[in-house]
Amino acid sequence: MLLLCAHGTDDPEGRRVFERLCTRVAETGRVRVEPTWVDVQHPQVEEVLGRLVAAGEQVVLVPALLSAGYHTQVDIADAVAAHPGRAVATGALGPHPRLADLLHRRLGEAGARPGDTVVLAAAGSSRVEASRAVEETAGLLAARWGAPVRIGYGSAARPSVTEAVREARAETSGRVVLASYLLAPGFFHDRLVAQGTDLVTAPLGAEAEVLDVVLDRYRSAVDPLRSPNS
Repeated sequence: MLLLCAHGTDDPEGRRVFERLCTRVAETGRVRVEPTWVDVQHPQVEEVLGRLVAAGEQVVLVPALLSAGYHTQVDIADAVAAHPGRAVATGALGPHPRLADLLHRRLGEAGARPGDTVVLAAAGSSRVEASRAVEETAGLLAARWGAPVRIGYGSAARPSVTEAVREARAETSGRVVLASYLLAPGFFHDRLVAQGTDLVTAPLGAEAEVLDVVLDRYRSAVDPLRSPNS
């Protein structure tokens, strides 16, 4: 059983994106999937995980979160630790080459072109591991874009998106593009739109690349558990 755990949002379209992602996982026919959330929405991860384990399920929990942080390292880790031998959590979705592929595609869809300054806009976390993951993603995107990619954070880490955009404006006369490193619409993406940059890409959404990463994370937890003769 795959338990897909999102952050949670009050934004209806953000909730629909997560629902579509769960549907796409189920439609592959490779694994049964259930949704849960770690914040904002209910039922939350402790409740759903406890119910599945009580029903006899072996659960692989995949965080539908782009970087490691408090939710993965504390909330989700604690929920899984309460069920030793019956549940395991994978790492966050990012960094991953397929997400960089999607970010690059989103730049093209938004109308970005060579010479534009790209700022990768992430939600942000006080955890150093999260910032390192975003930096790795920026490097993967830069390799595809063919030029350096700046980083800005929505909260908790520096530079903020506002600071990164201000610095980009000061250092270039060309266009500044925000690459939204967010899974779905909601509070943080609305703040990106309000920055007044020349372009803002769409969130990653429930695209094929995200589906690939979810299944890759699931396999990374399941494959070591299989016997050589299975």
